[in-house]
Amino acid sequence: MCCSFAQLCLKGTLIFKLISVSESIKPMFRRISQVITLVIALFAFNLSAIAAPDGKAIFQSNCAACHNPIKDATGPALQGVDKRAPSKEWIYKWIHNSSAVIASGDKYANDLYNKWGKTNMTAFPNLSTEEIDAVIKYVDDFKAPSATPAAGASTAAAEPQKDNSWLYTVITVILLALAGILWRVNSGLRRVANEKDNVPNEKEIPFWRNKVVIAMVAILLFILTGYWIVNGAINMGRQQNYQPEQPIFYSHKVHAGINQVNCLYCHAGAEKSRQAMIPSSNVCMNCHKQINEYTGEAEHPLYTAEGKKVDGTAEIQKLYKYAGWDPVAKQYIRDEKGNIKATPIKWTKIHNLPDHVYFNHSQHVAVGKVQCQRCHGPIQEMDEVYQFAPLSMGWCINCHRQTQVQFTNNNYYSIFEKYHEELKSGKRTGVTVDDIGGTECQRCHY
Repeated sequence: MCCSFAQLCLKGTLIFKLISVSESIKPMFRRISQVITLVIALFAFNLSAIAAPDGKAIFQSNCAACHNPIKDATGPALQGVDKRAPSKEWIYKWIHNSSAVIASGDKYANDLYNKWGKTNMTAFPNLSTEEIDAVIKYVDDFKAPSATPAAGASTAAAEPQKDNSWLYTVITVILLALAGILWRVNSGLRRVANEKDNVPNEKEIPFWRNKVVIAMVAILLFILTGYWIVNGAINMGRQQNYQPEQPIFYSHKVHAGINQVNCLYCHAGAEKSRQAMIPSSNVCMNCHKQINEYTGEAEHPLYTAEGKKVDGTAEIQKLYKYAGWDPVAKQYIRDEKGNIKATPIKWTKIHNLPDHVYFNHSQHVAVGKVQCQRCHGPIQEMDEVYQFAPLSMGWCINCHRQTQVQFTNNNYYSIFEKYHEELKSGKRTGVTVDDIGGTECQRCHY
């Protein structure tokens, strides 16, 4: 692109020297030369920023749900993975299709598979080797923040953000200005030529009254309006990033992250039923009969999304009030009939699906071996939970098309003899949810 601009600049200079034009036209050529020089300079200094894949963005959209650069999560910490793995080519094959690498009998792959609960990593065949290299560079260069983030700020926010969108805006404006200048130059040259040939010039019509311009603006407005209406209709009812305020500030980072409380301890229904189940206050009291204050203030102070400091001990007292527990007498408060004076906690539901959609947690957790973070994001790092995924039909369908079924050591899929035979013979490297009917309408809508 820079070459073509340079050629255009050279041609403009030759035309300027060879053709004698009026003094009123020469300033236009000078402006064109200045604009072209500016565009070439912008491209020369930012070409690498435009062309190089953004490792951080790729990591956050594809890897962050299960991996952290410097600490183990659902999967291993990724920093230094290029030094631990047998080779770069091995990493490419593993990311594109881990099941195929495991099935090939690779010792390193099978050791990794067994170490991490015999759960296949999601295949990402769409990632190019350049994008994978960008992710590896990002995790290798990643450094944990040295100081505690400011109120309400996350560790991710503490990292400098590299956003080159301003560059595209500047270039677009410059190119539009260049197009306008070229149009004026063309009009000026035509008028000069007509004057030399004694041809009368037509009266110029202001561009805002030009029929072509009016038609183009009308078509553009029609297209943009249609896009806005359709996009708004498609996203109607979706709540990605929805983060309501809850009656009690419950930090998943403190419970599931720092204290390593298993998700299924509180959400026992996720493995056994359609609903994950919101735990009653009795489940919370199993621990909080003994834990009556928050002692992690120094290591992990609590803040709301708006940056307001939270008193963890005061939140535990709220729990006691809902549960009907007297922390001084260390017993439940009862009425005259001996019933505990407890009231339900009115949690605000975050993940909502339409009424006509069927979703079964146990089918995904117990049978599909899907990790919680796949849909809920890095829940172990959230103080206040928000909806991580869009939960749209397209998002679910794409997951079913890409996710490989956990066929090994899973009796639920023992009836699919054909696929088992093809896997053993090497005709097939894996079986996706789509292969066993996971994209049929009746699976979710019936």
